Amino acid sequence: MFENMIAKLKANKRKLVFTEGLDPRIIEAASRLHKDGILAPLLLGNPNEVAAAAKACGWSIDGIEIIDPLNYPDFEAMVAKMVELRKGKMDEVACREALSKSNYFGTMLVKMGLAHGLLGGATYSTADTVRPALQLVKTRPGNKIVSSCFIMNRATENGAEKYVLADCAINLFPTEDELVEIAVETARSAKAFDVEPKVAMLSYSTMGSGKGESVDKVHNATEKLKAMNLDFPVDGELQFDAAFSPEVAKIKCSNSPVAGQANTFIFPDINAGNIGYKIAQRLGGFDAYGPILQGLNAPINDLSRGCNAEEVYKMAIITAVLD
Repeated sequence: MFENMIAKLKANKRKLVFTEGLDPRIIEAASRLHKDGILAPLLLGNPNEVAAAAKACGWSIDGIEIIDPLNYPDFEAMVAKMVELRKGKMDEVACREALSKSNYFGTMLVKMGLAHGLLGGATYSTADTVRPALQLVKTRPGNKIVSSCFIMNRATENGAEKYVLADCAINLFPTEDELVEIAVETARSAKAFDVEPKVAMLSYSTMGSGKGESVDKVHNATEKLKAMNLDFPVDGELQFDAAFSPEVAKIKCSNSPVAGQANTFIFPDINAGNIGYKIAQRLGGFDAYGPILQGLNAPINDLSRGCNAEEVYKMAIITAVLD
């Protein structure tokens, strides 16, 4: 899965901010990414402290850029820019205080075009990574929400089996309009990971076989998607077996352009999504990469606080390859 992404990044090297520059997992991943020539890591923290931490864990950070938010030469310009962005919501004192913290400081580096994206959350909560992104980078024009997807990957004899699942981590009970937005953004993400999206809008009903408010929501969202000028096929509402199995699709919905061959699955709510990806991970033997945030104006992603250095390394590649 990662070979194509690494090749893309080596041909177009991007700078990625790591908010927790003192963390040994971040240092190891950044050192490897720099040594492998995949991207340009930017670590946040006091340079002397970062150097000491790197020495303690045995990883070289020679040639890696380190910025101390508390001693940044253009700090005043950054404060002024944030005051402008948060006009009426945060005054200069509040902005100055926020920018002393690496999550806000790193997000402003991305907002000001000084880095392509950001990866945080090794010690910060998800909210502390997402909140600055929503306040400063904001959602892509036309988008109202941030959503998430997981890339599910399993090695096979012929290469790899890969699917995209959403939303499994952010939106609890999306409305039909939010499902539309999630589907469009997830198709965009799929393309970034070399999956040509065939989108199934999942339900406990296939084309009217079941009834209920949730079925209506998924059906209506699908109809809105079909009325749009999309460059990918979408269909629903579909049960998972009809979306995935060609044999079942022939029985339940033989005329569907997606059923039986879907590779991008949109769940009706977070319960179904979260349970679904974990079943695929634990019973199906898939590697689950995510949650990958969608809908923002720049690539910003959140790590699990229980992550290891290998997970940081791979999530950095995933983040950097996104537009």
